[in-house]
Amino acid sequence: MSFAIRSGTTLGLIASLFTASGCQRSEPVQWEASQQVQNLAPALATQVSAAVQARSGTVLLPKMLTDAEPKSERDKFARELTLKHGQEVYMKRCVQCHGVSGDGNGPVAKNLYPRPRDYRRGIFKFTSTPYGGRPRREDLIATLYRGIIGTSMPSFRLLPKKDIEAVVDYVLVLAQRGELEYQLASEADASEELIEEDIPDFVQDVGNHWKEAAASLTQPLTPEPQLTPERVALGREAFLSKGCSKCHGEDGRGHTKDNIGKDSWGHSTRAADLTSGMLHGGQDPIDIYRRIMNGINGSPMPGFKSSLESEPETIWNLVSYVLSVSNRRREGTAVPAGLMKPYAEPVEATAE
Repeated sequence: MSFAIRSGTTLGLIASLFTASGCQRSEPVQWEASQQVQNLAPALATQVSAAVQARSGTVLLPKMLTDAEPKSERDKFARELTLKHGQEVYMKRCVQCHGVSGDGNGPVAKNLYPRPRDYRRGIFKFTSTPYGGRPRREDLIATLYRGIIGTSMPSFRLLPKKDIEAVVDYVLVLAQRGELEYQLASEADASEELIEEDIPDFVQDVGNHWKEAAASLTQPLTPEPQLTPERVALGREAFLSKGCSKCHGEDGRGHTKDNIGKDSWGHSTRAADLTSGMLHGGQDPIDIYRRIMNGINGSPMPGFKSSLESEPETIWNLVSYVLSVSNRRREGTAVPAGLMKPYAEPVEATAE
């Protein structure tokens, strides 16, 4: 279905995007309040939801929390069109895994490992920003073009640029909305009240997280050198001495005794098998450099900036070694066999 809205379009026509075809009209889908909000006292839950809606809009008219006030009605209308177009792409391409509200709980999510991303905390794994920071818009665009190899997240590089940029904006709407909802619900739960005068401070705080990310690109401490066999050998030494092998194993396969933990969403996770050749955050040297420097948000993988910034060449040596290890199978180098740990913890049987 093509997406074209003319100036005379009404909200009723927009709503038809979310209704079933035919004579019987169904209710349009809605963003669901998080379980955290639903657990609040009814009056507080209503207050939190109203505050979130005032800043992030509704499914029928979404708004990005960090958008500047439009200079004219024309600008406002153009922005609404972009977000509605992004919403259409999302409902066609993304909702099956990531869910209507961006909670990572779409219809097929329970059958996938790793689980689809839950956007609502503003946490994205593969970013070019420091650990704990929000992603840059360019990071999300790069993920859509690249996909996440070895997972259910495909590449969307064949989509028109307009579609990719619009759907990224819509993902930002869901992420910023979810983060604000989380902050307000946490305050309401802890204080057993939500003071109206304090709400703008939470809005500003969430907005600042995303605005800071735009200026927080992690740049290499030194220019990328030629990645030589000598650097590979030095990288292996660093891999064994700087703590990498504790999780990834001395052979890079991740088959260490305790290599399983929980991510920020409560799902089982483990360090990657580097020999698989499937580096989720990208295969280019700069991608690996940033994983080493920044870590992986939401996972037990820490950043090594504080421990390695005084020896910047070691970072490139590690990049050389990781690339060497990840290319072994492509080059036909034999990789020692080993027991494969389960990807997820087994589900415990429950008594009937």
